[in-house]
Amino acid sequence: MKRILFVVGARPNFMKVAPVLEAVKKSGKFECTLVHTGQHYDANMSDVFFRDLDMPQPDRFLGVGSGSHAEQTAKVMIEMEKLLGEEKPDLVMVAGDVNSTLATALVAAKGGIRLAHIESGLRSFDRNMPEEINRIVADEFSDFCFVTEPSGLKNLEHEGIENKKVFFVGNTMIDSVQKYLPNARERFPQLAKKYNIEGKKYALVTLHRPSNVDDMASLSRFVELFERMEAFTPRILFPVHPRTRKRLEEFGLAERTAQNTTLALIDPVGYLDFLALQDQAGVVLTDSGGIQEETTALGTPCITLRENTERPVTVEQGTNELLGLNFDRVLEDTRRALRGNWKSHAVPDLWDGHAAQRIAKILEERL
Repeated sequence: MKRILFVVGARPNFMKVAPVLEAVKKSGKFECTLVHTGQHYDANMSDVFFRDLDMPQPDRFLGVGSGSHAEQTAKVMIEMEKLLGEEKPDLVMVAGDVNSTLATALVAAKGGIRLAHIESGLRSFDRNMPEEINRIVADEFSDFCFVTEPSGLKNLEHEGIENKKVFFVGNTMIDSVQKYLPNARERFPQLAKKYNIEGKKYALVTLHRPSNVDDMASLSRFVELFERMEAFTPRILFPVHPRTRKRLEEFGLAERTAQNTTLALIDPVGYLDFLALQDQAGVVLTDSGGIQEETTALGTPCITLRENTERPVTVEQGTNELLGLNFDRVLEDTRRALRGNWKSHAVPDLWDGHAAQRIAKILEERL
């Protein structure tokens, strides 16, 4: 029986890998090992996602923890080299664009072990983003490039990736959305009471990218944006990334956020709670890639606070608007969304809840 080693490391990986792990196990043709690198390792950023997604506890936990990009990547590489030597899998499966993905791809390639990449081919064309480097390297060394949207096919062809390695399968993250949305919706009444929100009448915010939160001038502008939104937004719900909360305090902005009676800074929430909050939001403001996809699948208006996106299908077909730091437009579109006036949209091709099954079938036929 062929052995597949599934690697997760950070919060965005879990909902992409969970449905694939389940589908591959159901095939009964592979021996599966789940490895958690520990890149995100606290309860709010990791443990709760395993519970919400019904994922088995990892077979191996590497415990690499935090650090700079170089430190984190190096730690994963050292531990993964040892692990691959022990496990000797026939295939290593990685997802997305986090440091664990890059590190695992490098070690697998150097060890002569076949590699599969879930969410292959996405490109922002901004190499100042560490995630862009991680994506490019993972795709270069992958034997199976599992693509979520048409732009991925074009990007991989342009980069010279052999066509026989490329498979348009759809989006495994949307598999998780469709599976768990009914459970998430059951949670909303309790969340509404807890956070003092009403369905479709609040803005949901996420910010975590260094370019937005690690610079005092930039983060100050976002605090000002929330102050301007106070005039017409009943509630702004902001699950705060630990790094973002730290920066608010360092830059002396925490007091201003506390004075904004509309703005609620809350701790990060689990997958099901956050899915419920996205589903019922009047608008989502984010700098996250995955949230652009989830809001498109949910039909929730999304405003992306970046100058580029590696997920253009969410703009071309979905609910996403790419506004960057044009805060006059952000305010205008936020007001429009909260009034229920948004652009027409559709769910992209193959975002149908069966991407993981397609991946499992390909592996059965080709591995």
